[in-house]
Amino acid sequence: MQFCANKLDKKDFFGKSDPFLVFYRSNEDGTFTICHKTEVVKNTLNPVWQPFTIPVRALCNGDYDRTVKVDVYDWDRDGSHDFIGEFTTSYRELSRGQSQFNVYEVLNPKKKSKKKKYMNSGTVTLLSFKVESEHTFVDYIRGGTQLNFTVAIDFTASNGNPSQPTSLHYMNPYQLNAYAMALKAVGEIIQDYDSDKLFPAYGFGARLPPNGKISHAFPLNTDSENPNCLGIEGVLEAYFESLRTVQLYGPTNFAPVINQVARAAAGMTDGSQYFVLLMITDGVISDMVQTKEAVVNASALPMSIIIVGVGPAEFDAMEELDGDDVRVSSRGRLAERDIVQFVPFRDYIDPAGNQVLSMAGLAKDVLAEIPEQLLSFMKSRGVEPRPAPATSTAPPPHTRP
Repeated sequence: MQFCANKLDKKDFFGKSDPFLVFYRSNEDGTFTICHKTEVVKNTLNPVWQPFTIPVRALCNGDYDRTVKVDVYDWDRDGSHDFIGEFTTSYRELSRGQSQFNVYEVLNPKKKSKKKKYMNSGTVTLLSFKVESEHTFVDYIRGGTQLNFTVAIDFTASNGNPSQPTSLHYMNPYQLNAYAMALKAVGEIIQDYDSDKLFPAYGFGARLPPNGKISHAFPLNTDSENPNCLGIEGVLEAYFESLRTVQLYGPTNFAPVINQVARAAAGMTDGSQYFVLLMITDGVISDMVQTKEAVVNASALPMSIIIVGVGPAEFDAMEELDGDDVRVSSRGRLAERDIVQFVPFRDYIDPAGNQVLSMAGLAKDVLAEIPEQLLSFMKSRGVEPRPAPATSTAPPPHTRP
């Protein structure tokens, strides 16, 4: 929508007015909730405000005839904004677009009651109105988009000897270690969006038997032709088995696994598949330059990366990859989208030791950005969700005896 106003009341002693609009949705109980404020246009009685976008549910909760109240104010530096006047409209009225119906008299009830000849405090005119459908994450899932979930686990020596209770990889018979908890928490939710429940699972930073070769993307099930594990339980089994056979080593290289998943994602850009890589690590990335490049390249693909940091290490470098504040860049190229979500697991440890609570909190936060990231990819490529398959309601064919 875009609005302008004409001949608003002059409120400033020196100069004119600094007008802005405040939109309110009316609630069932007769109260009003602010749903949008325009910017302030300085020193004018005939402002033209910038176009803005607002969800239909925020404006009227889907009820096209519900009252929308608009207040017109004159902005003051100290926050005591002067009320110029108000008018009401509705989504249905606004949807008629620019017409005589959408020129509103701005009325100030106090002025009206005091002055007999009071007409109005100016007019506000709708300049343009357009409705666009926004697809949701659920639209794509209903239309058949599959989430492909890949796991990568840090097998570097800094995790400590798995047979010692001080190790982050310690196999305690009575409770899960931090790696297994993070994997189970995130995986059990994502597996509901993956129809075949087959998850490629890799380790990085270990020396492998029999020849002690160091690998940064080895399949946990030892099958390089088919690194898939069946369900999250299958991934956990392969993880515990790997701990018994490989030697924790180093360095902590992220790029090989990211590039491995990116290669799979590059062949699936039609919207039918979206790849989520969960990396669980205890420390500082050794190949930061290559990792940044891998992230920038992957940002153009249907792919998201979740990094969970376990243990007490400082994770400053991880924050750099999580492009919430500053978009990741490599060799002067900016990431197309923000695709990395980093969280330190220690922030979710329940003080009372309740593992279920710890896992629920972690899963909620690390998965929060996935729907937005999937939508940003689909939108950037103009991929529409496919129609959801219709459930058959046809009666069974009539058969003769």
